[in-house]
Amino acid sequence: MRFIGSPGVSVGVLLMTHEAMGAALVGAARHVLGKLPLDLDVIEVEASADPDSTLSNAARQARGLDRGEGVLVLTDLYGATPCNVAQRLPALGLKMHCVSGLNLPMLLRVLNYPEQSLDELAQTAASGGRGGIFIDHA
Repeated sequence: MRFIGSPGVSVGVLLMTHEAMGAALVGAARHVLGKLPLDLDVIEVEASADPDSTLSNAARQARGLDRGEGVLVLTDLYGATPCNVAQRLPALGLKMHCVSGLNLPMLLRVLNYPEQSLDELAQTAASGGRGGIFIDHA
């Protein structure tokens, strides 16, 4: 499912998650932000998905998001199929960074900095994800 951001943005964002997670995060981000300032696409990988066909689909969607500055791929779990597939994308000639551990604070932080370069946005994603985790004082 593709979500088109504001004109003039250069880095696309691809969420690669397990089933239903990506759409839920995008829905929550739209609730908080209203409009999405970056082009965003979601691939939700089913448990029975073939990794090679998932890779082909991910490459096609990532190329569609790339406006010249690359694509930031956010995955839910390091070492799981969505992440493993994403990490194969550069071998297909795609300019991208993959950040794992996707959570809502990470996605919101990324969407709040649409002017950043791919390298900067990857760092913003990681710090946003970490910074959104708190332990109560109980």
